[in-house]
Amino acid sequence: MIQTSDVPETLPVVGQYVVTFLKPEMLHVYRQITSLRAYRPVVFCQKRENASAFPFSDIVLKPKPLTHPLRRFWQKQIRGQPITIYRSEARRTLAELHRAGARVLHVYFGHIGVHLLPLLEIADLPVIVSFHGADAGVVDDPARTRRMFAKCALLLARSESIGRRLVAMGCDAGKIRVHRAGVPLGQIPFAARVVPADGAWRCVQACRLIAKKGLATSLRAFAGFAREFPKSTFTIAGEGPQLEELRALAAKLGIAAQVSFAGFLSQEKLRETFATAHLFLHPSELTVGGDQEGVPNSMLEAMAAGLPVVATNHGGIPEAVASGVSGLLVDERDHGAIERAMRTLARDPARYAAMSIAARARVQEQFDLDRQTRFLERCYDEARDGFAKLQMAG
Repeated sequence: MIQTSDVPETLPVVGQYVVTFLKPEMLHVYRQITSLRAYRPVVFCQKRENASAFPFSDIVLKPKPLTHPLRRFWQKQIRGQPITIYRSEARRTLAELHRAGARVLHVYFGHIGVHLLPLLEIADLPVIVSFHGADAGVVDDPARTRRMFAKCALLLARSESIGRRLVAMGCDAGKIRVHRAGVPLGQIPFAARVVPADGAWRCVQACRLIAKKGLATSLRAFAGFAREFPKSTFTIAGEGPQLEELRALAAKLGIAAQVSFAGFLSQEKLRETFATAHLFLHPSELTVGGDQEGVPNSMLEAMAAGLPVVATNHGGIPEAVASGVSGLLVDERDHGAIERAMRTLARDPARYAAMSIAARARVQEQFDLDRQTRFLERCYDEARDGFAKLQMAG
């Protein structure tokens, strides 16, 4: 099913492959696709969700085949391989790309690139795959992953740390481009922060409630901080499987009355929360299974709003937060170090105020949405030019 949009037909088409368009936590993908100006995006997806939150019209909807459960059982359970599409699906998808006039295919995310390997192996157009975090850490089939790398014109990494992981997984470093998350600065009002005179610090963390976000570390650090600043509060915005576990920990630490689990917040509500907060916490950590952050989107938006950050030297976080300038970074899983960093800022009003200004400046410099989208369009150009040269040489 193809739905058309008002984007000029004269622009070259880029196929955007997103399995589910879109999950609530994928706002950054929506912003990236809808901010393209030199290319006309056509989305290819298996499932359409949250259409009112993410309106878009140029969509090719290709549901999973009825035989998907059988394929999943055969490939995953019997052969122990990652699930890939059938060759027949690959041919049909390529035909849909041709009908849409696609000149380049952009696939989100790394594990979906492996899922689409049969398509990549017959594609007669350049393919780009984006890696955003967890997809650069867990590899079910190294050989197929390397085959996927070989078939891609470019690999986009959300951070330099992800780029290094791709190289360690066997990717040609010459194919990797660091394409950072884009933040719409014009939509995020900045407010210079000052230390609360009454000691009522409002701390916040916004993320999925999963292990790599370090929420248990945040709660333990806040519990220690609140002993010195008993009027402080901590808002945790987000949903996820750890909710009850975290509620229980807050009760055990004696801070349940000061901790609010706000659930998933709309952009408007989240920005209201940021506007009245004083500190943003994000002590991310590498999980046992190898799950790692790229650069947390909520952290970037908090910085854009003027919130100093207390976080960890993890993944791409140090590429966004200059420790000692726009925030403070400590080692992973060290709640005592997080607490000490919070106290450091609470006791130094001048340093705290300077970090607020520096946080916004850092996002303006490195993560502006318009600048990052223009870079993405240049990556599309580069992939097309390189692919054309290979075709001529071959």
